Amino acid sequence: MKFWKEHSGLRALFIAGFFLAGLALVISGWTLTGQMKGLGLMVLGVILLLAALLVYNKPFEGDKGPGL
Repeated sequence: MKFWKEHSGLRALFIAGFFLAGLALVISGWTLTGQMKGLGLMVLGVILLLAALLVYNKPFEGDKGPGL
């Protein structure tokens, strides 16, 4: 957890990369409506979007907020 707090530039690069790649895969999969390949691309895109969210939240793991 300390690694992601110290390397915020690298974290931002990973977040941007995962987000843009995930968004591109979701949109390209959406154009293949009705095909199994399109569904696979969209699922992979959602996984990359969730990975971006995971990297974004990683530095805050273990911190207890007010009232938690």
